[in-house]
Amino acid sequence: MSDADLKNALGQTTSQTAPGASVASPASNGLMARRFRGFLPVVIDVETGGFHSTTDALLEIAAVLIDIDADGTLKRGATHSFHVKPFEGARLDPAALSITGIDPFHPLRPALPEKDALGRVFREVRHAVHAHNCRRAILVGHNAAFDLGFLNAAIVRADVKRNPFHPFSCFDTATLAGAALGQTVLAKALAVAGIQWDPSSAHSASYDAERTADVFCLICNRLADSFKDAQDRARSMGWSNVAPADTPGDEPPIGT
Repeated sequence: MSDADLKNALGQTTSQTAPGASVASPASNGLMARRFRGFLPVVIDVETGGFHSTTDALLEIAAVLIDIDADGTLKRGATHSFHVKPFEGARLDPAALSITGIDPFHPLRPALPEKDALGRVFREVRHAVHAHNCRRAILVGHNAAFDLGFLNAAIVRADVKRNPFHPFSCFDTATLAGAALGQTVLAKALAVAGIQWDPSSAHSASYDAERTADVFCLICNRLADSFKDAQDRARSMGWSNVAPADTPGDEPPIGT
Protein backbone atom coordinates (compact mmCIF):
# COMPACT_ATOMS: atom_id res chain seq x y z
CA MET A 1 0.00 0.00 0.00
CA SER A 2 1.39 3.44 -0.93
CA ASP A 3 1.71 6.25 1.63
CA ALA A 4 -1.14 8.09 -0.08
CA ASP A 5 -3.39 5.02 -0.01
CA LEU A 6 -2.57 4.46 3.66
CA LYS A 7 -3.38 8.05 4.61
CA ASN A 8 -6.66 7.85 2.71
CA ALA A 9 -7.62 4.57 4.40
CA LEU A 10 -6.76 5.94 7.84
CA GLY A 11 -8.28 9.33 7.24
CA GLN A 12 -5.08 10.91 8.62
CA THR A 13 -2.77 13.74 7.71
CA THR A 14 0.98 13.37 7.95
CA SER A 15 1.14 15.22 11.28
CA GLN A 16 0.51 13.51 14.61
CA THR A 17 -2.36 14.80 16.71
CA ALA A 18 -0.82 16.39 19.79
CA PRO A 19 -1.87 15.01 23.19
CA GLY A 20 -4.50 17.24 24.75
CA ALA A 21 -5.71 18.62 21.42
CA SER A 22 -9.38 19.43 21.14
CA VAL A 23 -11.86 17.50 19.03
CA ALA A 24 -10.96 18.27 15.42
CA SER A 25 -14.36 19.44 14.13
CA PRO A 26 -17.55 19.18 16.20
CA ALA A 27 -19.91 17.13 14.04
CA SER A 28 -23.16 19.01 14.70
CA ASN A 29 -24.55 17.26 11.62
CA GLY A 30 -24.56 13.99 13.60
CA LEU A 31 -22.40 12.00 11.18
CA MET A 32 -20.74 10.04 13.97
CA ALA A 33 -24.05 9.41 15.72
CA ARG A 34 -25.49 7.98 12.51
CA ARG A 35 -22.38 5.94 11.77
CA PHE A 36 -22.41 4.08 15.10
CA ARG A 37 -26.06 4.27 16.20
CA GLY A 38 -25.56 7.10 18.65
CA PHE A 39 -22.25 5.84 20.07
CA LEU A 40 -18.86 7.54 19.91
CA PRO A 41 -15.98 5.05 19.54
CA VAL A 42 -13.08 5.85 21.88
CA VAL A 43 -9.96 3.69 21.93
CA ILE A 44 -8.83 2.71 25.43
CA ASP A 45 -5.60 0.94 26.30
CA VAL A 46 -4.45 0.11 29.83
CA GLU A 47 -1.16 -1.11 31.23
CA THR A 48 -1.55 -3.12 34.40
CA GLY A 49 0.18 -5.03 37.17
CA GLY A 50 -1.32 -8.33 36.08
CA PHE A 51 -4.28 -9.98 34.37
CA HIS A 52 -6.93 -9.77 37.11
CA SER A 53 -8.90 -6.53 37.05
CA THR A 54 -10.21 -6.72 40.61
CA THR A 55 -6.89 -7.41 42.32
CA ASP A 56 -4.13 -6.14 40.02
CA ALA A 57 -3.04 -2.52 39.68
CA LEU A 58 -4.07 -0.18 36.88
CA LEU A 59 -0.81 1.60 36.01
CA GLU A 60 -1.49 3.53 32.79
CA ILE A 61 -4.59 4.52 30.86
CA ALA A 62 -4.78 6.13 27.43
CA ALA A 63 -7.84 7.29 25.50
CA VAL A 64 -7.69 8.13 21.80
CA LEU A 65 -10.68 9.99 20.41
CA ILE A 66 -12.02 9.10 16.98
CA ASP A 67 -13.01 11.98 14.69
CA ILE A 68 -14.97 12.03 11.44
CA ASP A 69 -14.64 14.18 8.31
CA ALA A 70 -17.54 15.67 6.39
CA ASP A 71 -17.39 12.77 3.91
CA GLY A 72 -17.70 10.19 6.71
CA THR A 73 -14.01 9.24 6.81
CA LEU A 74 -12.85 8.26 10.31
CA LYS A 75 -9.50 9.48 11.61
CA ARG A 76 -7.50 9.36 14.81
CA GLY A 77 -8.03 12.36 17.06
CA ALA A 78 -6.50 13.56 20.32
CA THR A 79 -4.72 11.27 22.77
CA HIS A 80 -5.19 11.64 26.52
CA SER A 81 -2.85 9.49 28.59
CA PHE A 82 -2.05 9.27 32.31
CA HIS A 83 0.13 7.30 34.67
CA VAL A 84 -1.90 5.83 37.54
CA LYS A 85 -0.92 5.12 41.14
CA PRO A 86 -1.57 1.54 42.26
CA PHE A 87 -4.62 1.43 44.49
CA GLU A 88 -4.11 0.46 48.11
CA GLY A 89 -3.47 -3.29 48.37
CA ALA A 90 -3.06 -3.71 44.61
CA ARG A 91 -1.19 -6.76 43.36
CA LEU A 92 1.89 -6.11 41.20
CA ASP A 93 3.00 -9.19 39.30
CA PRO A 94 6.76 -8.99 38.58
CA ALA A 95 6.22 -10.80 35.27
CA ALA A 96 3.73 -8.15 34.13
CA LEU A 97 6.05 -5.32 35.18
CA SER A 98 8.93 -6.88 33.27
CA ILE A 99 6.83 -6.81 30.10
CA THR A 100 5.67 -3.20 30.44
CA GLY A 101 8.90 -1.89 31.92
CA ILE A 102 6.91 0.21 34.40
CA ASP A 103 8.36 1.05 37.81
CA PRO A 104 5.17 1.99 39.70
CA PHE A 105 7.10 3.71 42.50
CA HIS A 106 9.73 5.61 40.52
CA PRO A 107 10.12 9.04 42.16
CA LEU A 108 9.89 10.84 38.79
CA ARG A 109 6.76 9.00 37.64
CA PRO A 110 3.92 11.58 37.45
CA ALA A 111 1.14 9.22 38.53
CA LEU A 112 -2.40 10.17 39.57
CA PRO A 113 -4.83 8.34 41.84
CA GLU A 114 -7.33 6.25 39.88
CA LYS A 115 -10.22 8.64 40.55
CA ASP A 116 -8.28 11.65 39.23
CA ALA A 117 -6.98 9.82 36.15
CA LEU A 118 -10.44 8.52 35.27
CA GLY A 119 -11.95 11.95 35.88
CA ARG A 120 -9.57 13.59 33.42
CA VAL A 121 -10.12 10.94 30.75
CA PHE A 122 -13.89 10.96 31.19
CA ARG A 123 -14.09 14.75 31.00
CA GLU A 124 -12.47 14.71 27.55
CA VAL A 125 -14.66 11.82 26.43
CA ARG A 126 -17.86 13.57 27.57
CA HIS A 127 -16.89 16.70 25.65
CA ALA A 128 -16.35 14.62 22.51
CA VAL A 129 -19.64 12.73 22.99
CA HIS A 130 -21.57 15.99 23.12
CA ALA A 131 -19.58 17.56 20.25
CA HIS A 132 -20.52 14.63 18.00
CA ASN A 133 -24.17 14.62 19.14
CA CYS A 134 -23.79 11.06 20.42
CA ARG A 135 -25.54 9.33 23.31
CA ARG A 136 -22.60 7.55 24.93
CA ALA A 137 -19.03 6.47 24.26
CA ILE A 138 -18.23 2.88 23.37
CA LEU A 139 -14.84 1.37 24.15
CA VAL A 140 -12.62 0.25 21.28
CA GLY A 141 -9.73 -1.99 22.29
CA HIS A 142 -7.44 -4.71 21.06
CA ASN A 143 -8.78 -7.68 23.03
CA ALA A 144 -11.26 -5.13 24.35
CA ALA A 145 -12.69 -7.26 27.16
CA PHE A 146 -9.37 -6.90 29.01
CA ASP A 147 -9.37 -3.09 28.86
CA LEU A 148 -13.09 -2.83 29.61
CA GLY A 149 -12.70 -5.13 32.61
CA PHE A 150 -9.94 -3.00 34.13
CA LEU A 151 -11.82 0.21 33.33
CA ASN A 152 -15.00 -1.02 35.01
CA ALA A 153 -13.11 -2.33 38.04
CA ALA A 154 -11.39 1.04 38.50
CA ILE A 155 -14.73 2.83 38.16
CA VAL A 156 -16.13 0.74 41.01
CA ARG A 157 -13.06 1.24 43.23
CA ALA A 158 -13.00 5.00 42.63
CA ASP A 159 -16.77 5.31 43.03
CA VAL A 160 -17.08 7.20 39.74
CA LYS A 161 -20.67 8.33 39.20
CA ARG A 162 -20.50 9.67 35.64
CA ASN A 163 -19.14 6.97 33.37
CA PRO A 164 -19.55 8.01 29.72
CA PHE A 165 -18.86 4.49 28.40
CA HIS A 166 -21.35 1.73 27.69
CA PRO A 167 -20.82 -0.69 30.58
CA PHE A 168 -20.52 -3.90 28.56
CA SER A 169 -20.63 -3.30 24.79
CA CYS A 170 -17.35 -2.68 22.95
CA PHE A 171 -15.59 -2.91 19.59
CA ASP A 172 -12.72 -5.42 19.55
CA THR A 173 -10.05 -4.69 16.95
CA ALA A 174 -8.58 -8.19 17.36
CA THR A 175 -11.87 -9.51 15.97
CA LEU A 176 -12.13 -6.81 13.30
CA ALA A 177 -8.52 -7.30 12.20
CA GLY A 178 -8.94 -11.07 12.13
CA ALA A 179 -11.93 -10.72 9.79
CA ALA A 180 -10.59 -7.90 7.60
CA LEU A 181 -6.83 -8.52 7.62
CA GLY A 182 -6.41 -12.17 8.60
CA GLN A 183 -4.34 -11.26 11.65
CA THR A 184 -5.37 -10.96 15.31
CA VAL A 185 -2.02 -9.88 16.82
CA LEU A 186 -1.86 -6.07 16.72
CA ALA A 187 1.71 -5.86 15.40
CA LYS A 188 0.96 -8.35 12.59
CA ALA A 189 -2.33 -6.65 11.70
CA LEU A 190 -0.51 -3.34 11.41
CA ALA A 191 2.22 -4.93 9.28
CA VAL A 192 -0.18 -6.41 6.72
CA ALA A 193 -2.11 -3.11 6.67
CA GLY A 194 1.08 -1.23 5.87
CA ILE A 195 1.16 0.70 9.15
CA GLN A 196 4.47 1.12 10.97
CA TRP A 197 4.93 -0.64 14.31
CA ASP A 198 7.77 0.24 16.68
CA PRO A 199 8.42 -2.68 19.08
CA SER A 200 10.44 -0.41 21.39
CA SER A 201 7.37 1.77 21.94
CA ALA A 202 4.98 -1.15 22.57
CA HIS A 203 3.39 -1.59 26.00
CA SER A 204 3.03 2.15 26.38
CA ALA A 205 -0.69 2.80 26.78
CA SER A 206 -0.65 5.86 24.50
CA TYR A 207 1.33 4.15 21.73
CA ASP A 208 -0.74 0.98 21.76
CA ALA A 209 -3.97 2.98 21.81
CA GLU A 210 -2.91 5.13 18.86
CA ARG A 211 -1.95 2.11 16.77
CA THR A 212 -5.24 0.42 17.73
CA ALA A 213 -7.08 3.56 16.60
CA ASP A 214 -5.22 3.42 13.28
CA VAL A 215 -6.38 -0.16 12.68
CA PHE A 216 -9.95 0.66 13.69
CA CYS A 217 -10.14 3.67 11.36
CA LEU A 218 -8.54 1.80 8.45
CA ILE A 219 -11.00 -1.10 8.68
CA CYS A 220 -14.06 1.12 9.14
CA ASN A 221 -13.02 3.34 6.20
CA ARG A 222 -12.53 0.30 3.97
CA LEU A 223 -16.10 -0.69 4.86
CA ALA A 224 -17.56 2.65 3.71
CA ASP A 225 -19.34 1.14 0.69
CA SER A 226 -20.73 -1.70 2.79
CA PHE A 227 -22.01 0.80 5.35
CA LYS A 228 -23.66 2.91 2.64
CA ASP A 229 -25.38 -0.14 1.15
CA ALA A 230 -26.61 -1.18 4.59
CA GLN A 231 -27.91 2.33 5.30
CA ASP A 232 -29.78 2.37 2.00
CA ARG A 233 -31.32 -0.99 2.83
CA ALA A 234 -32.21 0.17 6.36
CA ARG A 235 -33.94 3.26 5.00
CA SER A 236 -35.93 1.10 2.62
CA MET A 237 -37.23 -0.77 5.67
CA GLY A 238 -38.07 2.44 7.47
CA TRP A 239 -35.05 2.37 9.78
CA SER A 240 -32.55 5.17 10.28
CA ASN A 241 -29.58 5.87 12.53
CA VAL A 242 -30.82 9.29 13.53
CA ALA A 243 -29.52 11.58 16.24
CA PRO A 244 -29.75 10.01 19.68
CA ALA A 245 -32.31 12.54 20.92
CA ASP A 246 -34.75 11.03 18.42
CA THR A 247 -33.77 7.40 18.95
CA PRO A 248 -35.18 5.20 21.71
CA GLY A 249 -31.98 3.85 23.23
CA ASP A 250 -31.00 0.89 25.35
CA GLU A 251 -28.80 3.26 27.37
CA PRO A 252 -29.77 6.69 28.75
CA PRO A 253 -27.75 9.74 27.63
CA ILE A 254 -24.79 10.67 29.80
CA GLY A 255 -25.03 13.74 32.02
CA THR A 256 -23.84 17.11 30.86
